[in-house]
Amino acid sequence: MIVVTGATGNVGRPLTQALTTAGEQVTAVSRHAAATVPDGVRHIPADLTEPQTLLPALDGAKALFLLLSGDLHAPGARPADIIDLAAARGVRRVVLLSSQGVATRPLGPSRIAMRALENTLGRSGLDWAVLRPGGFASNAFAWAESVRTQRTVAAPFGDVGVPVVDPADIAEVAAACLLDDRHTGGTFELTGPEVITPRQQSQTIAAALGSPIRFHELTRAEAKSAMTRSVPPELADDTLDIISAPTPPELRISPDVKRVLGRPPHPFADWVARNVAAFR
Repeated sequence: MIVVTGATGNVGRPLTQALTTAGEQVTAVSRHAAATVPDGVRHIPADLTEPQTLLPALDGAKALFLLLSGDLHAPGARPADIIDLAAARGVRRVVLLSSQGVATRPLGPSRIAMRALENTLGRSGLDWAVLRPGGFASNAFAWAESVRTQRTVAAPFGDVGVPVVDPADIAEVAAACLLDDRHTGGTFELTGPEVITPRQQSQTIAAALGSPIRFHELTRAEAKSAMTRSVPPELADDTLDIISAPTPPELRISPDVKRVLGRPPHPFADWVARNVAAFR
C-alpha cells in the first residue's frame, strides 16, 4: 500500500489516480475530508504538523509520498519526525517533494530546512527519491477569480519568466519513483519545456478563453502580502527572490522529466487546456 500526502492537491490528485490506475492500493491523506477520491482509495485525514495523526495511514504501508504543508516550512517545524515515524512503522520507500531552490538558492531560510530534510531522508536507511520542481503551472489558479470576474491577471515581475512545470508531470515522475527501483536514490529537477513569463501565461489563458485579459503588475510588497496568506513569510521571500531574478540554473530546461517518463514535459498551454473551466 502507498500513502500519498497532500492527496487533494494539484500533485496529489493526479498521483493518487496514477497509482490506482497502476493497480496499487492507495491511502490518500489530507488535512481535511476529501470530497471525492478514486474508487478503491482509502482516505484518512491527518495533520502533518502532528505526525502521530499519520499512524492510521501508515499501517501496512510500503511507500510514502511526502509533500509538506505550508506550515511545515516555517521556522521550528519538525518534518523530519515524519520520516522517522514512517521508518518506525515499516515504510520502505519515501519520495520527497522538495524544491529546485535547494540547489539554486541554498542559503534561503526555507531551502536550508528542506536540504536538512533531504539529508535526513538520505541517512534514514530507506529507499528514497527526491523531486525538485521549479515553479508550478498551477500557481495560475491564484488568478482564476480575477479572470472570471474582471478578466484581469495581477502578478509581480510580469516580464520575467521561468520554465514552470505541470503538476501532472510531477505526479507522473513521483509515481515512477514510487514504483520503479531504477529511480531509487535519484534527485530529479523538474521543469517545463519553455521559459514563460506571467504576462505570457495570461495571454495563453486569454487564448484558451477566446477573450482578452488585462495584465496588472504587482509590486513585490503587494505580492508578498498575498502570498503570506497561505505560506510562511520566509517561503514567500525565497520564492519572490527566484521569480524576480532567476539565475541561469533556474532558467535551464531540465532533461529529468523526459529521462524518467520517456517524453518531454507538458507546456503551460497544455495545463491551461485541461483547467480552462476554472477561468470561465
